[in-house]
Amino acid sequence: MRIDAFPATAGTPGFRLAYHIGESNHCPGCTRSHWLVGRMTAECAYCGTALPIRTGRMSGTGLFRSHGAKGVPLAA
Repeated sequence: MRIDAFPATAGTPGFRLAYHIGESNHCPGCTRSHWLVGRMTAECAYCGTALPIRTGRMSGTGLFRSHGAKGVPLAA
């Protein structure tokens, strides 16, 4: 089989590595399980591999906008 027989495309679903909160996560780079967890990513404390955090929901600052301030400039 040729290497390019099944080219990967960005739009197709597949296996995506992610850090899951509340589960046992092993690093795909070194197989250890010590993580430095931030807001958007978790980084392996040993080898530095970074994974996005998969929470199943959106969280964080800036997700909600006030509807009363439409069209008002932020600064003059």
